[in-house]
Amino acid sequence: MRDAEDPPPTVLEVIEDDYWLWEPGEIKVVPLGRPATIADMRRTSLKTEIVNGELLVIGPSGGWSTTAAGNIIFSLHLYEREFGGGETMMSRVAFIVDLPHRQSICPDVSWFTGPTAGLDFPRGAPVFAVEVRDDIDYGDEADQRYAAKRADYFAAGTQVVWDVDVLHEHAIHVYRANNPGQATVYRRGETADAEPAVPGWTFAVDELLR
Repeated sequence: MRDAEDPPPTVLEVIEDDYWLWEPGEIKVVPLGRPATIADMRRTSLKTEIVNGELLVIGPSGGWSTTAAGNIIFSLHLYEREFGGGETMMSRVAFIVDLPHRQSICPDVSWFTGPTAGLDFPRGAPVFAVEVRDDIDYGDEADQRYAAKRADYFAAGTQVVWDVDVLHEHAIHVYRANNPGQATVYRRGETADAEPAVPGWTFAVDELLR
């Protein structure tokens, strides 16, 4: 509860206070009245991106989507401990990129090979990014949004992007920079990989919800 002398809440504080009312994965544009900056991203613990000068705040994922992302993170972390060569980055970690219309990008899971020491937001794109769909992420409009974001990943330097569906298909769609318009689809009983971004690492589709 705020004291009478406390300053009024900022837009970001209001957004964060009512995030539990959102649909899982819902994206809200924060009306700052000016171009968004990296400093604005630091003022919330929710996922954020800056696109076309606007600050996008992304609500928490739903239960199954969170479970799938967590299992991928755990598998990547085990790989990291054994082989090194990069760092497993979790949800809410935004990467600062230099695209004409986008200043940051925030995957659900990622593998990053650049420097991270002392940086709240790493500079440059992850080599591997995972996007796990929520209930609202289906239909033509959502597919177009996902395709546009994949194009941004590849333009920024990402090598492999996973589009993970645990709500409809229970499948992992793997897109690679050398053929960005064509996905390799892995379903139950199959094992996906992230070559060449994460050499030698694999992940069984059946492990998404275990």
